[in-house]
Amino acid sequence: MNEQPTFVTHLECGLHGDRYEADTIQGLSRAGKPLLVRYDLEALGRSVTREALASRPADLWRYREFLPVRRSENVVSLGEVHTPLIRLAKLQPGKGELLVKDEGRLPTGSFKARGLCMAVSMARELGITRVAMPTNGNAGAALAAYATRAGIESYVFCPDDTPEINVREIAAQGAKVWRVNGLIHDCGRIVGEGKQAMGWFDFSTLKEPYRIEGKKTMGLELADQLGWNVPDVIFYPTGGGTGLIGMWKAFQELQAIGWLGDKLPRMVAVQAAGCAPIVKAFEEGAEHAELWQDAHTVASGIRVPVAIGDFLILRAVRESHGFATAVDDDAILQARDEVARQEGLLLCPEGAATYAAYRQELAAGRVSPEETAVLFNCATGLKYPLPEVHRTLDCRRPIDYEALAHE
Repeated sequence: MNEQPTFVTHLECGLHGDRYEADTIQGLSRAGKPLLVRYDLEALGRSVTREALASRPADLWRYREFLPVRRSENVVSLGEVHTPLIRLAKLQPGKGELLVKDEGRLPTGSFKARGLCMAVSMARELGITRVAMPTNGNAGAALAAYATRAGIESYVFCPDDTPEINVREIAAQGAKVWRVNGLIHDCGRIVGEGKQAMGWFDFSTLKEPYRIEGKKTMGLELADQLGWNVPDVIFYPTGGGTGLIGMWKAFQELQAIGWLGDKLPRMVAVQAAGCAPIVKAFEEGAEHAELWQDAHTVASGIRVPVAIGDFLILRAVRESHGFATAVDDDAILQARDEVARQEGLLLCPEGAATYAAYRQELAAGRVSPEETAVLFNCATGLKYPLPEVHRTLDCRRPIDYEALAHE
């Protein structure tokens, strides 16, 4: 077998720190909390250099020493290229750069490709043949694509107001998909209750250890693109929080092997005002977040009323000296329109929430115009409803060309 140079030593309960065996099927810890993958970082640091990484293709698998897949034949890939950092020069308020990391360039059009390609690769390595997950859209699309590529059967459950394009995408890529008359945690309950009857493995957010490792590559890649440096602050759209947790894990691992200095970025968890359990818990100084009642927002990807990794999100925010903040739907839509019209970059609603939050916190003084800020756009804006256009022309009648400029 073709072994990958991986340095996984064990899995660890994210809350209590007790150890679990790697290379075997694991879900949650005995305490019902997410498991984190741990590495022999000293050996990892000796085995690879930044110069060696630079000679490899610019894709997610460039960082294979930092990842858990042991056998290269189990890698399931659809071409996970590096996503660009796009400077918003017209909207930049001061000397600090304002950058968007555009994750919509990944397979299936969203950052969910990172986590699901890793989780599905590990499912293949561990012999899992049937999986199920709840989704607000993009995660289900990524699971459908990668599971189909791996020859793994997939079942996906969506809230009934999930964008139609997502539901059709999931079905088109080979998953069995259902709309459910509830929210994502209701869909998650269906997955959990069906495990015994259906024999599927629960791929819900943070209920397996490896999506974090895939999302961790956002941090590895960002540091790589910035010359093994980091920005002052990162604004991240936060629902289940896997990406924020994974990036903070990446920065800590890079710091442990000496690739980053003392400076790490402040992590900002961005939520919608209609579903902000992490913001409420952060402001109250709590370790866990309560279930958010009547969750609603145009940014469906961050409409997560309860997150099993709430304490890991809050830990990353606090350890980084960051914060959690919420923006309302009007601000999200205005932010989407402003970036599109000023910079030509179409953000998804969740990505637009990060720009709305940046503007809000700039005004509040929690972020300085002299700081370099990175905003994460988690999916292509083309997957979401856009404002209707009503202008028409009759090509059989004379056209008043001067009037066109004033419409």
